[in-house]
Amino acid sequence: MKLFLIITFSVICLSTNAQSNKTEILILGSDHLSQVYREGQPNTDVLIEKNQESIEEFAKSIEQFTPEMIMVEQLPERQSEIDSLYALYLKDKLDMASLEYPRSELYQLAFRIGKEKGVKQITCVNSKGGTSQGILDNGDNIDIYENETKALREIVKAKYMGLAQGTLSFKEYLTFLNQPEAYNKLYRLKYLTPARVTNGTFTNPDEMVDTAFIDPKYIGAELISVFKNRDYKIYSNIVTNVMEHQSEKVLLIIGVGHVGSLKSIFRDDYEFELVDANTFLK
Repeated sequence: MKLFLIITFSVICLSTNAQSNKTEILILGSDHLSQVYREGQPNTDVLIEKNQESIEEFAKSIEQFTPEMIMVEQLPERQSEIDSLYALYLKDKLDMASLEYPRSELYQLAFRIGKEKGVKQITCVNSKGGTSQGILDNGDNIDIYENETKALREIVKAKYMGLAQGTLSFKEYLTFLNQPEAYNKLYRLKYLTPARVTNGTFTNPDEMVDTAFIDPKYIGAELISVFKNRDYKIYSNIVTNVMEHQSEKVLLIIGVGHVGSLKSIFRDDYEFELVDANTFLK
């Protein structure tokens, strides 16, 4: 009995010690700013002066977190390329006009915040995978999924209209994306609602979907598994980089569609402590 108590006490102490050395992680959701831009609608262009000022204000809010590492939705295969671009950026020698996607959140947020806070590297943690939500368009209860999709698109459409008309700033838009009521709607649509759709087939699935193992009875759940599989690979890239660099404060900048899912994963990892973006955005 005494030995059992000693072992139990030791396990509790080890667990408590592990939890006291948690890595803080702030998961910042972003739209893909290059895709927000519409030709002929200058207010949607993050590169114009007033929008640069707005992005700068948003970035300064997040800079209060003082990250040691910044991670982005880029494939690890691009790490050396990103390192070279970031090195030029730190020396004010990066020609933004020569970039394929100068409006990208990689440059507008990650590089900007990294330089200001003295972060040495912008780390690539993305993974191949995922697919289009549109491949699920039939099956029992498909109307539930389609109606929820339409409702969310109306919300996004209204925000894009606000940007185009100049009544919504980029700071306000990015702040909106990081509100639970915003990213949780997308989380439900991608990771919960599809499970209600059964007895169907995928329409024009891409190579990321292994159709040989798809069970039509659980077609909606199969779509969720495709999305979640990619998120777990991104999670693996994050945690292994943290282990390698022994980082205590990590900022992850990623498409808002991943935020709810990744937060649900990190909540179960006692080595990490989630930091709410609103701590700084408000």
